[in-house]
Amino acid sequence: MAEQNNNVLGLWEVINNYNEPTMLVATTSVLILAILWYKFILSTSSNGAPPLPPGPRSLPIVGYLPFLTPNLHTQFTNMAHTYGPIFKLKLGSKLLVVINTPELAKEVVRDQDEAFSNRDQTAAILVMTYGGQDMVFSDNNANWRKLRKLSVHKMLSNVNLDRSSSVRWEEVRRAVKNVFGKIGTKVDIREITFSTETSVLIRTIWESQSDKGVTNSNIVAEIDKVASKVTAILGRMDVSDFFPVLARFDLQGVVRDMEKQRNKLDQLFTTIIDDRIESNLKMSEDKTGREGKKDFLQVLLDYKDEKDATPLSMIQIKSVLLNIMIAGTETTATTVEWAMSNIMQNHNIMKRLQEELVEVVGLNNIVEEHHLPKLKYLDATIKETLRMHSIVPFLIPRSPSKECMVGGYTIPKGCTIILNVWSIHRDPRYWDDPLNFNPERFLTNKWDYNGNNLIYFPFGSGRRLCAGVPLAEKMLMLILASLLHSFDWSIPKGEKHDLTEIYSIAIKKRKPLTAIPSQRLTDVSLYM
Repeated sequence: MAEQNNNVLGLWEVINNYNEPTMLVATTSVLILAILWYKFILSTSSNGAPPLPPGPRSLPIVGYLPFLTPNLHTQFTNMAHTYGPIFKLKLGSKLLVVINTPELAKEVVRDQDEAFSNRDQTAAILVMTYGGQDMVFSDNNANWRKLRKLSVHKMLSNVNLDRSSSVRWEEVRRAVKNVFGKIGTKVDIREITFSTETSVLIRTIWESQSDKGVTNSNIVAEIDKVASKVTAILGRMDVSDFFPVLARFDLQGVVRDMEKQRNKLDQLFTTIIDDRIESNLKMSEDKTGREGKKDFLQVLLDYKDEKDATPLSMIQIKSVLLNIMIAGTETTATTVEWAMSNIMQNHNIMKRLQEELVEVVGLNNIVEEHHLPKLKYLDATIKETLRMHSIVPFLIPRSPSKECMVGGYTIPKGCTIILNVWSIHRDPRYWDDPLNFNPERFLTNKWDYNGNNLIYFPFGSGRRLCAGVPLAEKMLMLILASLLHSFDWSIPKGEKHDLTEIYSIAIKKRKPLTAIPSQRLTDVSLYM
């Protein structure tokens, strides 16, 4: 109680420090929200319907907001021990429902998947996605279904991914050469992975324009910066999301900051798209055409010119490109960093991985994509990394399109559903010794990333399963295999292994991993 009083006093001190116009806005907002709160209490009173899930007591108006901690993933996991596997939180005018078991997750992503397929769209997300016109954050509507079908069956199909294998190989070999030039010095693992993944995605999206300079280091560096800033903005708590009456003021500048980052990418995408359209027009006039493989951009532009009822708009095309660039770079770079951190901390795991690489690839050879399916222990190590360090700990929050029932409780339409996959992946009821990094647990059964077994679904499940899983899996395997096969790695002298987490929309290392590479292969030409 004393802690709660201190939080309330601290909140009141902040309010008292505002000037008179701000106080007028705050006072008016409080009165409006008090009325809304009163109506909410009346609407949820006993009417014969099943109750809402249990949860902690909240303050009037602000709800439980003052008591949230920076590490929400651990806080929500601890709260489940008190309130049960499903509980609610009132955060301002928003109702949050947190689900912490695979049995209850199944009711959301399988049994009632369609009803729970909408997204919780924050102010920042709506800005970033041009009002929810993308694939990742849009609601379950005709726009989403079209983009999803296009992405899965055209851009990210196995056939198309196989066609772009040379791009992945070339960029990973470039990364190996880069690291070789830094032998004996510190290398930022996340930075090298981020750059490699960004280059791969740029060339995969608009490969045929690489001769125009769009893949130069300046563009890669710019996209890296924007992606990092977008992720940071998405991880910020915005008062506008909890008190919609304040949204017009953008008190924390979240909308302003997100618009700035989105516009940077928009300008880049506009230039690339305009150049491609001009190039296509010229080829059409010359009666020539694009033969062979199509990059992602051309696939999208082909659908833009469809004559059906819902052709792609330019905004939709930009939204898809933005999804790929932001989601693809952040998740891959963060996963590789966590994997290397755990591998380097455990000598036996490192030894076993490198022995497998010697057996499958050979010390006189370099890693190729055809080697990857044979690297069973590496595959298990990546899966264990994603179990212990769920990169997106709550996946992407959902919002029911109608009132539903989960676990015997009423789930109101429009509330926010959190699937606490971080908690499920570390629950001792489903995992032996869950806090121990042990890749062998993924060798005994057939595991995949498709969300079929809901004690393990790092990329989601159901119709909102991440569309980029096939590409992510190939890149994670190829980058890690190449780094571990080509080099031995050590922690800089005087430093210690650090696996401390920091929460945002993604779980990152508090301290970036820097490691010192040393040459492992005797033939220097294998690094060129």
